[in-house]
Amino acid sequence: MGLETWKARAGRLKSEIYALYLCCRDPRTPWHAKVFAAVILGYALSPIDLIPDFIPVLGYLDDLIIVPAGIALLIKMVPHEVLEECRERARSLPAGKKQRNWIAATIIVLIWFLAIYVTIKLIW
Repeated sequence: MGLETWKARAGRLKSEIYALYLCCRDPRTPWHAKVFAAVILGYALSPIDLIPDFIPVLGYLDDLIIVPAGIALLIKMVPHEVLEECRERARSLPAGKKQRNWIAATIIVLIWFLAIYVTIKLIW
């Protein structure tokens, strides 16, 4: 596979993730799908893994299996018409116009700073 193929796949993945984000904000999406989306995204973005990455081969296995399997299950949890509508909305928006959640980003940065502060205090 060439570089262009990987770029195309990455672009489709970004679009699909943004479509799932839009699905989670849609009132027609069941609450359990929204909770599951938060768990999957939290796990994917978390520095803590079920199997630490420094363990050869197995360390990356959870990232290669658990996260994609969770996304596939999440796609099945969202009503088909909602998912298709959100996919179309995700495709129709230019890359720079996608909504960014600055509040969530700020909270994540603050949590990291708090974790660093607590770690320094414990070591000191």
